[in-house]
Formats: sequence, structure tokens, C-alpha cells
Amino acid sequence: MTRVLLIDDDEKLLALVSDYLAQEGFAVRGESDATRAVPQAVSGDYSIVVLDVMMPRLNGIEVLRQIRRQSTVPVLMLTARGDDVDRITGLELGADDYVAKPCTPRELVARIRAILRRTQSAAGSDADAGTLSSGSLTMWPEQRRAEWAGQSLQLTSTEFSLLEVLLRHVGYPVSKNDLSVRALGRPHARHDRSIDVHLSSIRHKLGTLPDGRSLIQAVHRQGYQFLKE
Repeated sequence: MTRVLLIDDDEKLLALVSDYLAQEGFAVRGESDATRAVPQAVSGDYSIVVLDVMMPRLNGIEVLRQIRRQSTVPVLMLTARGDDVDRITGLELGADDYVAKPCTPRELVARIRAILRRTQSAAGSDADAGTLSSGSLTMWPEQRRAEWAGQSLQLTSTEFSLLEVLLRHVGYPVSKNDLSVRALGRPHARHDRSIDVHLSSIRHKLGTLPDGRSLIQAVHRQGYQFLKE
């Protein structure tokens, strides 16, 4: 069974969501104490972490920061509806996606499964088979592994998926909606900055070309394009 670590200080909600996820076939551990949750999150025992932002003592943003220092485990953030600051901060720190609270258990399960499909795709499938490369970038989709100039490139699961989509269409623009559907598992919503924030992080990790340009360029009204070197 897929193991999920659910971190939320609301114990009533924790129990309700844990029961629902269990009914959907997940093995769930609920943790209401954020300080105890970090060692569990980075233990390698869980396929995904579902993390609430608003918690006392140690909030979800700090928990995410501590997780990302030690692990690339997929993290789905639970944010207050309309709280763009926490949402963007979480994405910048390496959260894979977010769900605005209050949300339905069904929506939460759909987001979890979308992330897991990206990280647990079957090795050797036709869609992912082979090596992708352009210039200094090489990706092995079936292994979820990437290198930049011969050095390991540390990417979150969402960053990997976005970069893979762009690399499969190197030299051509890909719309935000296509990127969102293929990398996040959902259509792009108006005013949703998730794609922009994730790509900003990828740009930072890749650095720039000798002429100072980024390898990932925004194309007016068309989306984003990975440049051919």
C-alpha cells in the first residue's frame, strides 16, 4: 500500500481525512505535532507528505523548509483559501502542489494520485523510455533522474515533470495549460502562479547561458519554451 504522512494540528480533521484516505487504499499515518513530523517525513518510509500550513509552534512553511534540507519526498501543501503568500512561499521552497482549504476529501485524493502518478510511473513504459538530452541537460525519465553538465540535478517531482515536458518539446513553446495538465495533473486555472513559480526555481538551478539568457523562455501568449543550445 502507498504510505501517506498527513500532518495537521486539527486532530478531528486529521482523523476524518485519515479514514477517508484509508478507504481509498492508502496506508496513512496522522501526525498533529509538527516537531515530531519532520523526522518521519525524511525517513524514506512515505511516498508523499500532506502538510497543513497553519499550525502552532512550528508552522507548515518551516516544516517544509526542514524537509527540503534533507529529502525530495513529494509534499502537498494544505493552504488557506485565497492565501497567495503562503501558497507561493510553499512552492518556492519546493512543495509539489497545494490544495486550498476547505477542500473535499475527493479533491485531496485526486491531487495525491496525480503527484504519485508522476513519481511512481512504471519504468520502461513507452511514454518514458529512453534518455532525453539537449546541450548540458540529460534526463532519464524512467529513473526520475537528471544531470546538468555532468552533475546531478536535484529537482522536486513537479520540477522534474515540468522540465521533462519542456525537454520533450525543445525549441517549441508549450502552453501553461499543457504544462499544468502534464506536470500537475490538472488544468491551468486563471491567476494560478504555480507553473511560473516552479519554472523560476528550475531556472535558478540551471543557471544561464554564456550570453546571460535563461534556457527556459516565456513566449508571449504561447507559454514557455526550452531553448536549443
